[in-house]
Amino acid sequence: MRLIRNAVPKPVKVLAVVKADGYGHGAVQTARAAIAGGADMLAVAAVSEGAELREAGIMLPILVLGAVTAYDVSDGVRYSLTQTVCSPEMAELCEKAAAEQDKQTKVHLKIDTGMGRIGIRHENERDRILETLRSCPHVQLTGVFTHFSDADGDEDGIRYTRKQYERFLQMIEPLPKGIIRHCCNSAAIHRFPEMALDMVRAGISLYGYPPVPDTFGLVPCMTWKAAVSYVKELDADASVSYGRKYKSEKPIRTATVTCGYADGYHRACWEKGYVLIHGQRAKILGRVCMDQLVADISGIENVRPGDEAVLMGKCGSESITAEDIAGWAGTISYEILCSSAGRVERVYTESYTERSK
Repeated sequence: MRLIRNAVPKPVKVLAVVKADGYGHGAVQTARAAIAGGADMLAVAAVSEGAELREAGIMLPILVLGAVTAYDVSDGVRYSLTQTVCSPEMAELCEKAAAEQDKQTKVHLKIDTGMGRIGIRHENERDRILETLRSCPHVQLTGVFTHFSDADGDEDGIRYTRKQYERFLQMIEPLPKGIIRHCCNSAAIHRFPEMALDMVRAGISLYGYPPVPDTFGLVPCMTWKAAVSYVKELDADASVSYGRKYKSEKPIRTATVTCGYADGYHRACWEKGYVLIHGQRAKILGRVCMDQLVADISGIENVRPGDEAVLMGKCGSESITAEDIAGWAGTISYEILCSSAGRVERVYTESYTERSK
């Protein structure tokens, strides 16, 4: 967060996106670290995520990126969250909930400039919402934003992003002065600094995985480890794991590791993946099981039960990144970071609790 904060011009605010449990890193701990690093605002995907932060004592402004719904709009008002509106009906939902609680509530307007998810697309929609907001005394419009769909893309993606930006500027021109304008996601923070406007939204870059070439000096935050539970010798032509997809061509030595797809480690990694043991690569053999995987340690000396297996992170001179695992599994680093399941214990190397409240 400090690296990103220092790279962004000082008048520009930095919002830390901590949705999806802080991209798998822990929402509360990530939020506190981001605040300590200079974040001006936080963002979540749903009201329930914002409520978790408020109940943990975090009072920084929190934007809910998902659209307002009747289901949880009242909780959004109750927890003083800034909610997202993209229709007159959503503005009316916020007004009704705020009036019932005798509170003022803040909203940001979402504009769809080419992502195709939520947000208004045309001037007449914008004008209808502005008209509705003028009749909502309990609702204050404090921001407007859009989301780039291809800011990390090739030349065509760059051209498309510039068109999105131009469209955004057109759509926000008649909006009240002084509201926060924001459109830059992680890729755009790096690639399009001229589009920073009033605030940028740091998402995946905050966790050390910028989606475009990095000039900030970011490094991955997460290391994922498990333990070797068993070591054995296998004869030639021995099969390993379900479906007998792997058969040894010669005698080998294997280590069983206490992690599987129920822990969030992708089953699809078995064909190309490896783990790190004693600073060396150990190829995954056979299908990843629900609770365990098996690795080839034939060339690694003195491996014993209780030794550490690094699934993601550094070990000696070797390393495995979320992007590596994503390549083996046919997905993206975002999904890998968000995958670790509930029984995977999280250990934090520093506490920001007191100085970030």
